[in-house]
Amino acid sequence: MPETPGRRTPIDRRSFLRRAALVGGLGVTVPQFLVACTRDEATKSTKLTIATPDNPVKWPIADDNQPIAAGQPPEKGTLQLYNYADYLDPAAIKSFEKKYGVKVAVSTFNDTDEALTKIRAGGTPYDVFFPSYDQISKMVTAKLVRPLTHSYIPNIENVWPSFSNPWYDQDWQYTVPYTVYTTGVGWRTDQVPEEVTSYDVLWNPKYRGKTAVIDDWHTAMAMAVLRSGGTDINSGDQKVLDTIKKQLTDLQQATKPKVTITMYNDLPAGQLGVCQMWSGDVVNAVNYLPSGTSPGVLRYWFPEDGRGSVDNDLMVILRGGKNPVLAHLFVNHMLDNATALANFSFIGYQPPQRSIEPKMLVADGHLPSNLSSATVLPEYFDKGYRLLELPTDVDARWHTLWQEFKAGA
Repeated sequence: MPETPGRRTPIDRRSFLRRAALVGGLGVTVPQFLVACTRDEATKSTKLTIATPDNPVKWPIADDNQPIAAGQPPEKGTLQLYNYADYLDPAAIKSFEKKYGVKVAVSTFNDTDEALTKIRAGGTPYDVFFPSYDQISKMVTAKLVRPLTHSYIPNIENVWPSFSNPWYDQDWQYTVPYTVYTTGVGWRTDQVPEEVTSYDVLWNPKYRGKTAVIDDWHTAMAMAVLRSGGTDINSGDQKVLDTIKKQLTDLQQATKPKVTITMYNDLPAGQLGVCQMWSGDVVNAVNYLPSGTSPGVLRYWFPEDGRGSVDNDLMVILRGGKNPVLAHLFVNHMLDNATALANFSFIGYQPPQRSIEPKMLVADGHLPSNLSSATVLPEYFDKGYRLLELPTDVDARWHTLWQEFKAGA
């Protein structure tokens, strides 16, 4: 398969990814999980604190969940990582093992709902977990994560300054950034000859049977809000929910899209012509093109003004892990400039490192010129729209609409 310059091997990032409302095989709905978390909390509160850009939160540090002491030697046990499949460069693991003379084991999950349920249940004592920021309230409330001891993580200085004081975790007490990405539209120019400049193409009947949306309730439904001209992609307003329902109904009638997470493979294979897509997955798609197919056939659209969905994933240290010092050192390892760059070359998802100049990604060989729009710029996090944790009742209403949509898929 052809490879993007700077990339070493085709990969399959987030093989199953964040999925739908129900945790497959576990019989646990997201609202039930939220209530379970809050009932465990010492405050006896059943209401989650929701962090937003307009309401930044500095999470409390509980008396019985204090940061570890500084200056301790690393443990010699096996470091347990819990991550999406193929979302970490094996070379980064090997170099860490060699540096500290330890072993690293990687376990994978299909979606964060499943992951949080398994973490709460105990069993494997995972040390480092890779969630999205919209899980922070649940994890802190349930005391699943360890507060960070910053002296072990000096490489935090390497990331964009905003991530040392993010609104979802003021003073980075529990989290460090891992990757950043946008959500837009990917397409093949040989199947969709027009220039895509909006979400409308996914509602165009002439592409019926060739379209797809991401199998993630919040991501797909947020697009419906943005397409309608709205901006509150986390609203509990019934008018917004009615708009989402109409948009999804119109989408179903117009193109009956496939609801999937395999766009990175299905688009380059020609099974899809146009689909909702994460920026990192469209970069990965280059590596799945059939032999002889030019990478130039692929395109990606995201609003040029940055006013679209923009998000980031994290690394956190779990309270139940047996190697807290080693976990801190691994997080620091992943924030090293050279390690982060190599990881980007492998997974295709951009890290927010200051040493990586976003506007130079094409010139430096990390992105093909036809996918330059997959670049994630720092200013997008000031202009774009973020998927937030939702209050339990609002979450349930969004899930109900999504289940109705998927039932007709």
